[in-house]
Amino acid sequence: MIDWQLREVPLKFGIGDRVIMAHSLPLQVFSVKLSDAEGPADTGQPPRDPLLPGSQGYYCRAQPVTDPLPRRSRIDDWIRYVTSQYVHYYIDMSCGLEAYRAKFSSKTRSTIGRKVRKFQDHCQGKLDWRVYDRVDQMHEYYRLARQVSTRTYQEKLLDAGMPAEPGYLAKLIEDASHQRVRGYLLFDGERPVAYLHCPIRDDSYVYAYLGYDPDYMRLSAGTVLQWLAFEDLFGRPAARFFDFTEGQSEHKRLFATHERRCANVMFVRATLQNRLWLGLHGMAQDASSGLGRVAARWGLKARVRRMLRFGLVRSGST
Repeated sequence: MIDWQLREVPLKFGIGDRVIMAHSLPLQVFSVKLSDAEGPADTGQPPRDPLLPGSQGYYCRAQPVTDPLPRRSRIDDWIRYVTSQYVHYYIDMSCGLEAYRAKFSSKTRSTIGRKVRKFQDHCQGKLDWRVYDRVDQMHEYYRLARQVSTRTYQEKLLDAGMPAEPGYLAKLIEDASHQRVRGYLLFDGERPVAYLHCPIRDDSYVYAYLGYDPDYMRLSAGTVLQWLAFEDLFGRPAARFFDFTEGQSEHKRLFATHERRCANVMFVRATLQNRLWLGLHGMAQDASSGLGRVAARWGLKARVRRMLRFGLVRSGST
């Protein structure tokens, strides 16, 4: 039997990356691991496990699929609703560092090396990046990572920065006590300018929180730290995979060694209220996708995304 976890799963309404509102459904959640060959159930039928008290259905994340699925389907007394479909990028770290480097073209390796040297030259020849994985390092790491996070577009626009709630530091300390975390910071002198947070879950380093100071965008601070962090992760592996999680980007595609098509699939009881919310969410997704296509056709999409990510962040900085 699958170890389902009952959680409030948000249906997010927004435009592009910007979330305007959300409605939550109590669902039993299961995430397929990278080491799993397949998910807990065929996506054509709802799972057979019993519903937990208060649950409105099931939600399987990172379910491998062969072909694209329709967003919404009616199956007896259930609604199958596909919240997202994407390419799941990851690194199989069993290949080793040298083989990993060899996967890149000579041009790409040269470009990354040039970015690292450019940042080092900016710092008067000193490349200062630090690894945090011990309990006695977590207070300093959290303070400095939060310092960077508050300046990033991930936090200002997407509410996806390093969590600010007081209990999160205790979670970092607990993870460090069980050797389940790697944190990385890149510095310019005494100023932290980029961070990468990788908890270790289910034999995977998870690409959980990351960001860089927008003042260092031209110096590619995020890419520099990512490359340096991989050198450390391959040098002392504690997990087999590096999981870029869901969501597609050129950055993930560049650094990944493997990919697989996945979908996040809900099976929700077909009550009137659930049908209403899922219908509204589907229409909102269609509207957002339509606006994105129009913006791309007129050459506006990249310009607007750049303004949202960097222009607004800078205007909100002090």
